[in-house]
This record gives sequence, structure tokens and C-alpha cells, in this order.
Amino acid sequence: MYTLYYSPGTASMVVHLALLEIGAPYQLELVDFESKAQRDPTYLKLNPIGQVPTLVIDGHPRIESAALLMMLAERHPKAKLIPPVGAPEREQWLQWVVYLSNTLMSTYRQWFYPAELGNEEHLPEIRTALQRKIESVWDHLEAHLATNGPYLLGAEFSGADLLLTMLMRWSRNMPRPVTEWPALKRLAELVRARPSWKKLYELEGLTEW
Repeated sequence: MYTLYYSPGTASMVVHLALLEIGAPYQLELVDFESKAQRDPTYLKLNPIGQVPTLVIDGHPRIESAALLMMLAERHPKAKLIPPVGAPEREQWLQWVVYLSNTLMSTYRQWFYPAELGNEEHLPEIRTALQRKIESVWDHLEAHLATNGPYLLGAEFSGADLLLTMLMRWSRNMPRPVTEWPALKRLAELVRARPSWKKLYELEGLTEW
């Protein structure tokens, strides 16, 4: 039995999706951001960073969404969220997951909390630079998917597509959302049609794509 500490629509989303794809038993524990539950001493014992997700595996709390996706994918190979050991596609999978974590996830943190980067008088310039960086990632992914898609690994869905679609969702209120890139939009449509995505929306009470 896994226990996932989550907040709807946040980085915990990809871990919840992976659990649903796997079909393993799990329980959800809501971390209420409005009441600052992520700063509660009890929660900080599980996750000293005070963020979500936290996934309790065999009694041990583990953190970092991309790492948790890797752990679950490797623990449940029958779900085919990650290619098997020795397959060239596995190396590509690892490359994409690390790339998405290092580029998009870290940049989104700055996009949503730009004040952490400096003086308020520079915020417009900061936001513009961050938007350009995120859109350059979409350009790169669009070129890859247009030639090699519809999924990151080609014809076969994998857990990397869950991570990418979660990150695409975060762009929905940006000046230029990811749905303006055709191949990326197609991938998002495929992932959003999966039972795991629909079930997550039901469980987490999400409405906006």
C-alpha cells in the first residue's frame, strides 16, 4: 500500500497518474496549501522541503515527482511506464524525464514565484525571459514530436508522457499556452483520453484542463 501526500493539480499529479496506471493499492492524504499544511511540523518530518508530492513506499517517505515516477515505473514493470532494462528506448525515457524536470519544472517554479528572483521593479523583464525559455522548450519538443511522435518515445505511450502532459497543463493560463503547438496538443489529447487522467480529475476535483 502506497500513501501519496498531494495537492490537486500540483507536481503530485504525475505520481497520482502513475499510481492509477499501475493499479496498485494506495491512499491519498491531502496537503491543504490554503491552511499551510505543507509547513506543519508533522508533514515536514516526511518532507523537510515542505512541498508535494511525498510518497510513502514500504514505510519510507520519498520525494521529488520525477524521481517518484521512476521509482514506481521500475517497481511495476508490467504497467510499461518505462521501457525494459537494456532497451534503447529506456535511455531515451531517462533522458526525457530528466530534461523535463531540469528545464520545465525548475523554470515553472520561477514563473509562478518570480519575486524569488529579485527586485519587483524587474518582474516584467523576468517574466518575459521565463516565458521565452518555456516556449523554447515547447519548440524543441514540438520538433521532436512532429517527426517522431505521437508520444515522446514514438508510437508507444510511457510514463514520460504523463510528466510532459502535467507540465503542459500548467501553461494553460500563460500568454501562449502549449495547445498552440499542434504536435504537443495532439499528445495532450491522447493522454487526457486515458482512463487514469479522467479518474484523477474525479478524485482530485479538477475541472480546467
